[in-house]
Amino acid sequence: MKILITGTSRGIGLACVKKYIEMGHEVIGFDVNDSSFSAPFYTHMIVDIAGKLPDIEGVEVLINNAGIQEGPGVIDINLRATIAVTEKYAFQDSIHSVLFMASSSASNGAEFPEYAASKGGVVTYMKNTALRLAKYGATSNSISAGGVYTPLNSHIMDDPTLMSQCLDETLLHRWAEASEIADFAYFLTNVNVSMTGQDLLIDNGEQLKSNFIW
Repeated sequence: MKILITGTSRGIGLACVKKYIEMGHEVIGFDVNDSSFSAPFYTHMIVDIAGKLPDIEGVEVLINNAGIQEGPGVIDINLRATIAVTEKYAFQDSIHSVLFMASSSASNGAEFPEYAASKGGVVTYMKNTALRLAKYGATSNSISAGGVYTPLNSHIMDDPTLMSQCLDETLLHRWAEASEIADFAYFLTNVNVSMTGQDLLIDNGEQLKSNFIW
């Protein structure tokens, strides 16, 4: 299959690239930065998804992973650019599935305001995409991850106090590895054929954690 993944220079995006290559697929990666990863059947393209998008025919799986947490342009990159990528590559006869990397913030709002709002918009747009992809027999879903061990979170991972506080907020006292998210991504896009329009929360029980007082 021809797989297009955005945000592939590091973290979850790079983990997804490695997973799909391992499973024998042709992968194209978009990122504003270069990548040190190379492999047969992998093409890395320097692309700003908020700008001009290259013409690519016959995309079968689209994974919208690119995004930023804070600073100017959060809504433009995380939501508007994600919509633009999807509208350009998803709605055609070759499409098999589309996946969006949202965030647990999409359902609990517990992060930077514009980031949470952008990811909430991504989940709603994912559902709209599912409605319109149905005629192609294709699925559209999203993953809302909580804490993940990626370079984006290095300021927490490198601070034992902050890391301990974050782990204490989860039921399982852990964060997910980027490779775990990639495994979920592969299942949703290449194994699953019946689940569509759904957001999958992967947060080690962070939102569920509560203290029962009697």
